[in-house]
Amino acid sequence: MSVEIKVPTLGESIVEATVGKWMKQEGEAVTVGEPLVELETDKVNMEVAATGAGVLQSIVKREGETVGIGETLALVGGAGAVASSASVAAPQAASAPSIPAPVEGAAPVAAATPVDDESASADGGRSTPLARRIAAEHGLDINQITGSGPSGRVTRDDVNAHLEQQAKSGAAAPAAPAPQAAAPVPVPPAAASVPSIAAGRREERVRMSRRRQTIARRLVEAQQTAAMLTTFNEIDMTAIMEVRKRRRDAFKERNGIGLGFMSFFTKAVVGALKAFPRLNAEIQGDEMILKGYYDIGIAVGAEEGLVVPVVRDADRLSFAEIERQIAALADKARKNTLSLNELQGGTFTITNGGIFGSLLSTPILNTPQVGILGMHSIQQRPVAIDGQVVIRPMMYVALSYDHRIVDGSEAVRFLVRIKELAEDPESLLLEG
Repeated sequence: MSVEIKVPTLGESIVEATVGKWMKQEGEAVTVGEPLVELETDKVNMEVAATGAGVLQSIVKREGETVGIGETLALVGGAGAVASSASVAAPQAASAPSIPAPVEGAAPVAAATPVDDESASADGGRSTPLARRIAAEHGLDINQITGSGPSGRVTRDDVNAHLEQQAKSGAAAPAAPAPQAAAPVPVPPAAASVPSIAAGRREERVRMSRRRQTIARRLVEAQQTAAMLTTFNEIDMTAIMEVRKRRRDAFKERNGIGLGFMSFFTKAVVGALKAFPRLNAEIQGDEMILKGYYDIGIAVGAEEGLVVPVVRDADRLSFAEIERQIAALADKARKNTLSLNELQGGTFTITNGGIFGSLLSTPILNTPQVGILGMHSIQQRPVAIDGQVVIRPMMYVALSYDHRIVDGSEAVRFLVRIKELAEDPESLLLEG
């Protein structure tokens, strides 16, 4: 009796995933609850575990293939196998790599394509079904094409690139030899560099992770659908830096966490959102949804792309609680253990390019939000104060906003309010 390991429910609005890495191979013994395969979703990676003990009889979906909820990933059978209708999924806690909706343009995968069909057997399963079909249509030997997918698997893009190269060189497409006559082709590692035809020049073809594809799509959508505009200002960081210097040791000793800049700016953003509520809204059709809560997204750069975990009810949190939550979320982002709930929602976003040395930038909206604050590097600059030129630690800040519901004057005043609150840290206690 065999147990079907299926794609589980992946989370709100997530309807498909990409098979990332198989942790078990066909013929290996598995136990109940043991992770079998990693799925890449738009937001986080998930591990799908075995629901029955026995032997991994067949891998139905190979690495790099797109799968939908309920599709069969593999078959587990043998002694001790127990039938089950669902797989067990848990957030990935390993290395490897937000944002709902399926990726447009993803290659369709035939749901009923078995891995042991004739064409798959011919090449040992080292190519995708779509790649084999395209190769067959053009009379190509799939075994002669270098794969760039996981474990060297040949993908649709590899076949198309091979065809383009043939067209450039003027070579006719060779007829595919009989499978039994095909010489074995060494399988390169997953991220192998693929030499180009020109001597001494190298190219590398790497599949974009599902997260990176979704980030790309969402950023383009934000620019195409929102009337996005950016306004700038600068903040004298003297007062905040003096408070941090004076209170740093006592704060850390009492709270077990350092006093950073993000808690000050999170509090300043909350105060400004209370004064200008349309920056804390979103557009749904012909209506504005004005939100009376303050869930602040904090952009974090991770290896596989930007993620925006959310600090919930930031208006109710102390400086120490904000710092703890940001530190915990950033650590999870680096370890790729964020849950879907920690990434969903958010009413306004803060991104700090200053930690990477950015002096000035125009952040892109994290839709459906209508506002995002960009922080930048602190630099010692000469400024005029009371008729005298003095040197002060200054930071440029940028506010990108959706002009469809936020007027320019409103956006400017919002940013000025953040400036006022940041330059007078004691006022943040009143705004809290």
